[in-house]
Amino acid sequence: MARIVFATGNKGKLKEIRSIMADLNMEIVSMKEAGVDPEIVEDGKTFKENAFIKAREVAKLLKDDIVMADDSGLVIDALNGEPGIYSARYLGEDTPYSVKNADLIKRLEGVENKDRTARFVCVVACVFPDKTEAFGEGVIEGRIGYEERGENGFGYDPIFYLPDKDVTTAELSEEDKNAISHRGNALRAVKDHVLRWSRENS
Repeated sequence: MARIVFATGNKGKLKEIRSIMADLNMEIVSMKEAGVDPEIVEDGKTFKENAFIKAREVAKLLKDDIVMADDSGLVIDALNGEPGIYSARYLGEDTPYSVKNADLIKRLEGVENKDRTARFVCVVACVFPDKTEAFGEGVIEGRIGYEERGENGFGYDPIFYLPDKDVTTAELSEEDKNAISHRGNALRAVKDHVLRWSRENS
């Protein structure tokens, strides 16, 4: 059976992916674990374009594997959609998220709670060994908090507040977060395509 190679080096993200996709009973490895590290230029204008850029570049180097890549980010309405597709690169790729989060909170000073609306968006692109393609998209709506809260999750999770639950996504358990997260929703959508492809090619 084909394995899934996910085009990421983010350990937190890979842990989430393995948890959400566990019922596929397929080996899921990172690019590094698969022994590939292509030079990828993410010059797409949307999450979907960037996800497919990554997946296609990795798929060129792997013949028998299902390749997946995601592009995800935080979209803040009061900041005209920033940081958006540049979420990972916002203030520099190597800048700690504590600094990024503090900067976004500062930029929203004076913005009322009802206007602090935001969403996490994720698109997972999938390239199969026969080069057919599929994708899944997930969104979770929330607001930007006034301070970092929570020790779970990673990235922008500590400032992404869910009003209906009165928690940030960094205050959710891993299980609860995966059940509602943008990445969880996108992965579950693409999982159906993997199951269908596996049935047709078994």
